[in-house]
Amino acid sequence: MTTDTSLSQGAYKITPAGPLKGTIQAPGDKSISHRAVMLASLANGASTIEGFLESGDCVATLRAFQQMGIHSERVGHTIRIDGAGLRGLREPDDVLDMGNSGTGARLLLGVLAGQPFASTLTGDESLRSRPMRRVTEPLARMGAQFIGRENNEKLPLTVRGGSLTGFEYESPVASAQVKSAILLAGLFADGETAVREPGPSRDHTERMLETFGATLDREDRRCALRGGQELKGCDVNVPGDISSAAFFLVAASIVPDSELVIQDVGVNPTRTGILDVLCDMGADITLENERAYGAEPVADLRVRYAPLQGVRVVGDRVVRMIDEFPIFAVAAAFASSPSTVEEAHELRVKESDRISAIVEEFGRFGIEMSEREDGFTVAGNAAPRGCAGSSRGDHRIAMSLTVCGLAARGETIVRGTAPISTSFPNFFDLLQQITPGSVEGIE
Repeated sequence: MTTDTSLSQGAYKITPAGPLKGTIQAPGDKSISHRAVMLASLANGASTIEGFLESGDCVATLRAFQQMGIHSERVGHTIRIDGAGLRGLREPDDVLDMGNSGTGARLLLGVLAGQPFASTLTGDESLRSRPMRRVTEPLARMGAQFIGRENNEKLPLTVRGGSLTGFEYESPVASAQVKSAILLAGLFADGETAVREPGPSRDHTERMLETFGATLDREDRRCALRGGQELKGCDVNVPGDISSAAFFLVAASIVPDSELVIQDVGVNPTRTGILDVLCDMGADITLENERAYGAEPVADLRVRYAPLQGVRVVGDRVVRMIDEFPIFAVAAAFASSPSTVEEAHELRVKESDRISAIVEEFGRFGIEMSEREDGFTVAGNAAPRGCAGSSRGDHRIAMSLTVCGLAARGETIVRGTAPISTSFPNFFDLLQQITPGSVEGIE
C-alpha cells in the first residue's frame, strides 16, 4: 500500500554532468503494462507479458486483479496471467488500493462497472484528490452505480456493477482514460458501445483489444465495439515508455557533447508529440531499427546535443504529449527564444497541479516562467543555478528537476523523490550509468 508520507520522502543531490554517453534501455511502457494486465485477466486462457513495468502504479493494477481471483506469477520481467474470461472475476474481500495510479483507477472503474458485485477503490493522497466524474458519469449512463466523495467525484469510490447497456458517448475532451474506461465497460454491455472524441488520444486500448481478439469499428475519431466478445489469451511484448525516455532525450539535448541511444522505445503516433516538438526545437533525434512489438511500433532513439529554439505547443500536440510537459519545460528553459504552452488545462488535475508546480519549482533555478490558466510560458535563454526543489509528490516533476540540475551551475537538491518508483524505478541507476557521480541519494 502506498502511504501518504511517501509523497515527501527521498532526496537526491545532483551536480552538473559531463557529457551523457552510452546505450540504455527504456523501462516498459506504463500505459501498456496496465492494459495488458487488465485484458489478460479478462481473457480466456493464459497470457504472458514480456517487459512489464515493475513500478508501483502497475503493480497496484496487478494486485487489484489478484484480489479479484486472478492468478499471476512473475519470472524476471515477464508476467504470466491465467485469465478467467469476461465473467470470471470475483468480488474482492477488501478495498482495492490503486496507489498513485490515475490510469489504473479510471480504467479499472470501467471493468468494475460490468461486474455483478460491489467493490471499492481508493488510492494515495494525490490520487484521492483527482477527479473521477469524467469516467463515472458516462459509466453511470450505461447502468453502473457509484457512491463516493464529493458527489461521486473523488476516491474512495464504491462501484456496484451489473447489467450495462451500450450507448454512443460524445466525449467533451480527448482522453484515453475516458475512452478506455467506456470501451472496457462496453465488453460487458448489451449492444454496441461507441466513443467519439474531439481530437486524437492514445489508442493503446484499441490496439490491445484487437490483439486479444476483439473486433472494433474504428474510423476517424470514433471507436465502437459490441458487447460480449470473448478475449483470447496471448503473448504481449511491452515496448519502452516514451514518457520515460523523454527525460533522457532532453538531458542529452541540453548537456554539451552528449550522445545517447535509448533502445526499444514505443513510437505509437498518438504518443510522439514530444518527439515532434523537440525536433521542431532543433533537437538532434533520429529513429533507428524501426520495427513492431505486436500492434505497437518500436524504434531505438539516438539523441545528440544540439542548440534548441523556442516553440508554441497547442492543439493536438497537447494531448499527444500530455505527460511530458514537465520535462518539456526544461528543454524550453535552455532554448534561445521563448516557448508557450496553451490549451493544456488537463495539467491542473494530474498528480499535482503541474502548471503551478512547473512555474514555481523551476523558478527556484532562476528560470523565467509565467503561468497561464491553460498552460505556461518560458522565456528561454536560461542559465539555471543549483537550488533546492520539491517534487510536490509528483514523479514527473521530481525527474524533471533532476534533469535540470544536470545542466545547472552548482549543486541541486531534489526532495520528494520516492514517487519516482510509481513509473520509473531505475531512473537514478540509469543516470549513474551514463553520467557517473552526478546523482547521489542523501535520504
